[in-house]
Amino acid sequence: MEQLGQAQQNDNYAKNILNNIKNYKHYTVKSDILMGRSNPPVPYVPQGDLRRTILHIYHDTAANGAHFGRNTTLHKIKQRYFWPSMYKGINNCIKSCILCAQFNPRRQKPPGTLKPIKPPDGVWQLVSMDFHGPINPTSQRGNKYIISFTDILSKFVVTKAVRDNTVQTVVIFLKEDIIAKFGTPRCMLTDNETHFISTVTNELFKPICITHLYSTSYHPQTNGQIERYNSTMDAKIQGERCRFGTPSTSAPFQHLQHLQHLFSTVSTFSAPSAPFL
Repeated sequence: MEQLGQAQQNDNYAKNILNNIKNYKHYTVKSDILMGRSNPPVPYVPQGDLRRTILHIYHDTAANGAHFGRNTTLHKIKQRYFWPSMYKGINNCIKSCILCAQFNPRRQKPPGTLKPIKPPDGVWQLVSMDFHGPINPTSQRGNKYIISFTDILSKFVVTKAVRDNTVQTVVIFLKEDIIAKFGTPRCMLTDNETHFISTVTNELFKPICITHLYSTSYHPQTNGQIERYNSTMDAKIQGERCRFGTPSTSAPFQHLQHLQHLFSTVSTFSAPSAPFL
C-alpha cells in the first residue's frame, strides 16, 4: 500500500479527485488511499509501472495469470484493483500478447507441446523443485524419495534422498540444504501437489519474499527442466546399478551425490557453460 500511495501522490488524476472527492461518486478515500467505490472498495492504480506490473502478474505469471483470456484476467484484477477503462486496457494487453496469439487453443494445429519459459536475468532468480519417487527398493535408512532443486539459468542442481514427500520434508530441505547454504532464491517453480501448495510452505515463502510459481497437471512442460533432470537421473541410477552391481536397498541412493555433481559439471545445448566451470 505504501508504494501505491506514493504512486497516487505523483499522479495528477488521483490528486485532482482527492482534492474534490465530494464531486466523484465512484471514488472514496480509505487510510489516505484513493479507492474505487465497489463492494468492497479497491485501490485506484495510476497509469504507469505499477499498472503494468499488475497486468503482468495477473496475465503472464503461472501462479496468477497463465495467459488466460480477457474475462478471466479482468475478473481477477477487478477483485483487487481499479482504474478507468480497465476493460479496454486489459483487452489491448491480451491482444498484444505474443504467447496468447501463438498458442491460442482454438487453433486447429498447435505449434507443439514444448513451451519453454523465458530465461531469467541471473542465477537464483528462478529455480525449480520437484519430488521423484517412490523408488523401490527403499534404502536401509528408510529413504524412498529424491527431492531435486535446480537453478533454471545455470542448471546447478541440489538433490537429497528423503523418507517421504510431505510438506515438512520440503520445508526442512529448503531451510537446511538450500537457503542456509546458497541463499534465498527470488522465484520458485513447482507443480501444484499438496506438499508444495500447503499453507506451511507459503508461510515459509512469504516473509523471505520468495515468489511461488506453479506448473499445472495439464501442462507439465512448464517445469520441464526439473522433469528432464528426473528422467536423466533415472537412467543414471539404472546405469550405476549395472556398473557397480549393487542391487541392494541402498543402490538407488548411494551414488546420488556423485550423480548430482556430474549433472552440475556438464555442459548442455541450452547451457554451453557448466554451472561449476
